[in-house]
Amino acid sequence: MSTTRKSKSSSTPKRPLSERLLEWVVVHFRWVFVVWFLLPLSLVYDLYTVARDKVIHFAQSAPKAHQRKVNLIQQQIRKWNDEGRKTKLCTARPGWLTMSFRFPKYKKDLTAIKTNTLIDIIEFNEEERYVTVEPMVTMGQLTRFLIPKGWTLPIVPELDDLTVGGMINGCGVESSGKKYGLFQHTCLSFDIITADGELVVASKDKTDEKSKAQALFFGTPWSHGTLGFLVAAKIRIVPCKPWMKLTYYPYSSLRKTYEKLELESHNRDVEFVDAIQYDLDHGVIMSGSMCDEPPKNGVVNKLGKWYKPWFFKHVESIIKKKKITTEYIPLRDYYHRHSRSIFWEIQDIIQFGNNVIFRYLFGWLSPPKISLLKLTTPNILKKLYDRQHVLQDMLIPLSELEDAIELFHREVEIYPIWLCPFNFFPTQSLAHQRSGSSIMYVDVGVYGNTRVKSYDPEKTTRRLEEYVRSVKGFQMLYADTYMTRSEFFEMFDSTLYDWLRVKYGCKDAFPDVYDKVCRAARD
Repeated sequence: MSTTRKSKSSSTPKRPLSERLLEWVVVHFRWVFVVWFLLPLSLVYDLYTVARDKVIHFAQSAPKAHQRKVNLIQQQIRKWNDEGRKTKLCTARPGWLTMSFRFPKYKKDLTAIKTNTLIDIIEFNEEERYVTVEPMVTMGQLTRFLIPKGWTLPIVPELDDLTVGGMINGCGVESSGKKYGLFQHTCLSFDIITADGELVVASKDKTDEKSKAQALFFGTPWSHGTLGFLVAAKIRIVPCKPWMKLTYYPYSSLRKTYEKLELESHNRDVEFVDAIQYDLDHGVIMSGSMCDEPPKNGVVNKLGKWYKPWFFKHVESIIKKKKITTEYIPLRDYYHRHSRSIFWEIQDIIQFGNNVIFRYLFGWLSPPKISLLKLTTPNILKKLYDRQHVLQDMLIPLSELEDAIELFHREVEIYPIWLCPFNFFPTQSLAHQRSGSSIMYVDVGVYGNTRVKSYDPEKTTRRLEEYVRSVKGFQMLYADTYMTRSEFFEMFDSTLYDWLRVKYGCKDAFPDVYDKVCRAARD
C-alpha cells in the first residue's frame, strides 16, 4: 500500500564503507543466527517453563516458597540499612530481561537486590474471584493456567513474555480496555517491601489505619519500582468462554476508521476492540466478544497454529477483500495473536518468516524470546536502531486520534500502527487524567524503522512528546524519553508520588522515576 505524502529528506553524514558493509551483512543475515540458534533455544526454555509450572502447581509449593523468597529479600534490604544505606537500591534483574529496548545504566552504581525467583502463581481463589501472583509471572503463564479453568484476567496484554510486575510498575493495555481500563485498574492489592524492609499490603480498600497503604496502592502504577519492591499482586479474575467471535471492519479513509473505532469503543454489545492502521488511509477495526463455540457455518481460524500467517498479515489481507469478515478464534490464540510476530517487529529480523514454506517447516519454533534477541543484538545493529528504529506507545484522548496519526505520519511514517482504545478512569497515580470522569483514550503504538530521512531520534521524539503533553496524554515509559525533568512532570502528576517518596523513606533508597526512565539513564 502507498501513503499519500512524501517523506522528508535531508543530508546525513556518510559513514565508512566498512561500517556500511558490516551493517548490511548483519541486517540481511542475522536470521541465520536467529533461526538456527535463538529459535531452538527459545523453544527449550518455553518447554522447561511449562514443565516447571506444572510441577509447582501439582505440588502446591508456591505459597510456602513465596514466604521464603520474601524473607530473603527483606534480609538483603535490612543488611543494606545496617551498612548505612551507602547507595540506592534496584533489582538485580539484568537489563536484557527487561522489555525496554535499552539497557539501564543507572544499575551500575546501585545495590542490587535479588528478586529474580519471584516467578510463581501463589493462589487461585475461584469463590472470591482473584489470583495472587509474583511479579515475574508472565501473561503466557497466566492464560495457560486460568483459561482451562474457565477464568481469565480482565486485561491480558498480548505478548506472552510480558510480566505482571511490568504491567503494574509500568503500564499494561489491551483490547478489553474499553471496559476495564488499564491493567492497574484490575488489581486489588500489592505486596510491597519498603526501604526499611517492612512488608506492606497496599490495597484499594481504605481503613483508618491503612490509609497510607491505600495511597501506596494508587501510587505504585507507573512508578517503575521507585517506591519499593513489588513481591506479589492480587488481581481480579472474570469468567471466560473458550472462543472469541471477532469481526473485522476494513476502511479506506482515516475519518471512517476513527468514526468506527469510536463507535465500537462505546458499544456495550462487544467486549474487545482494537485496530491496525496500515497507511494514512487504510485501517481495520477488530471488534469481538467471547462465545461458547462457533456455529456450524462459522469460519474458524486457529491462528495460534504454527503454520498460520502472522496475524497482522492476515488482517491486512482483509483490506484487499473490502468486506466485513467474521471469524471464530480460540480465546488463548486471540490473546496472544501478536506473539509469533512480536507485533510486526520480527519481519525486520526474519524477512521471509511469513513465507508459507518457512511457516510449515520452522513456524513451530517461533517466536524467539524477546530477551534473547535483546541480549544478542550486535553493536552495529544497535547503532542502526538508534538512527532509524522507533518503539513508542503514546496514550492520548481518542478524540485526538486523527491528528495524532497525521503527526506520526509526518514525523516517522511507520506502519502498521496499533490502535487500542481504553477507558481511562480518574484514579490518582503518576499517569493521572484530571477530568474527574472516565475518558476514552487510545494507545497509539508505533514500532519499526522510519522512512523519514530527516528523522532525528531526539528532536523527533521531543516533538511527539510535546504534542502528547498538549493533548493531556501520556508516554509509556519503557520507550525512549527525551523530556526534561520539568516537561516530564508536566505530563505526569507527581503530587501523590512525591508524598509517598517522603512517607516511605524512598528518597535516599530508590532513584527518582525520571532518573530511571530518561534517555540519559539508558544505554
